[in-house]
Amino acid sequence: MITVLVISIVVILIVLALSILTIGKGYSYKHTVDPIDPLSEEEEKNEKNPVTK
Repeated sequence: MITVLVISIVVILIVLALSILTIGKGYSYKHTVDPIDPLSEEEEKNEKNPVTK
């Protein structure tokens, strides 16, 4: 009975340690944002739907 309790506590501690490491890596991740396209919205619309005369 005691061996089952000890093994359970060890497994719980391993899972807790891995969870803390994963959360720490997630918070330290550097997020980046893509640069804005130089085209304005109107120019972009004209390129997608050219008006033919």
